[in-house]
Amino acid sequence: MPETMQAAVLHGPGDIRVEQVPVPVPGPNEALVRVAACGVCGSDIPRMLRPGGAYHLPLVCGHEFAGHVVALGGELAAAGTVAEGDLVTVPPLLPCRACGPCTQGNFSLCEDYDYFGSRRAGAYAQYVTVPAGNLLVVPADLDPRAAAMLDPAAIALHAVWRTKLRAGHRVAVIGAGPIGLFAVQWAALSGASEILSVDVSDEKAAMARRAGATHTATSPEAARDLAGDGYDVVIESAGVPATVDQAVSLVARLGHAVFIGIPHEPVVLPKTTFSSFLRREATLHGAWNSFSAPFPGDEWRHAARAMAEGRLEWEFMITHELGLDELPETMHRLGDRSVFSSKVLFLPNGD
Repeated sequence: MPETMQAAVLHGPGDIRVEQVPVPVPGPNEALVRVAACGVCGSDIPRMLRPGGAYHLPLVCGHEFAGHVVALGGELAAAGTVAEGDLVTVPPLLPCRACGPCTQGNFSLCEDYDYFGSRRAGAYAQYVTVPAGNLLVVPADLDPRAAAMLDPAAIALHAVWRTKLRAGHRVAVIGAGPIGLFAVQWAALSGASEILSVDVSDEKAAMARRAGATHTATSPEAARDLAGDGYDVVIESAGVPATVDQAVSLVARLGHAVFIGIPHEPVVLPKTTFSSFLRREATLHGAWNSFSAPFPGDEWRHAARAMAEGRLEWEFMITHELGLDELPETMHRLGDRSVFSSKVLFLPNGD
């Protein structure tokens, strides 16, 4: 085992340096994981580029990851629940397991959690230590890149399960990033009769059709023209004030809208949108993270099975596979939107 490793270290807003740092040593109930792939989450961009984005500095970010176990702490080795060589995906939330929500199994709502890549060292590095409770062993023949994409797949499924999506429902998904593309697939697998994908990008509209969307719209007007009396379920994944308004306005009578995207500016619903929401007796849901009991939740296990069985497609979403040396420039380009991307993966060990 090497003594040092390559890691992309955040020293300040936009100050990202690829450095040699010590390889972490696993504690008694931890494993050392050799990172095979780590995906860029939309939250990583403001975290690494904007003031106040990180809880502390310096920090290694990155929380959508998978890799192989290469060393075990003594207690974990004795437990026999995981072995060296296992392919694992890592749910990034470390719940306290003691607060009210945790004791009820609502781990997404933990009041005192830790988190890879924002509160503790993440996986834009060659190695990371992972507590036993966050090691989810997946089939050895699953592509590690797919395993690294289980987080957005589980987030989309968690949101879908917040609604009452049933076979035959009309569904609209706003935003065609990876979470939105997984949401389109979950809607299709749930038997939706019609799935509209809304995104301003023609390239992402094409990806949405690949995911199973029956209709696409690249403008609010086009989406409104297709809506008719509205959609039974609307899934908002873009996190932009205008798309939040759009999501509410597209809901059918007694329909459900669920919100995944995280806005970075105030959200105001126009009077007409709010009146429509009231008069249609629509239900609006928040969706936060992807976790339930038993941890990390059926969202993760169901998504892993769907990927392993080939029912959930993922590879078509990948637009970049890069080494850590390219991370600083890539983050800046993602921040100023000078590059088209869907799922960006970093392969810290070049696998």
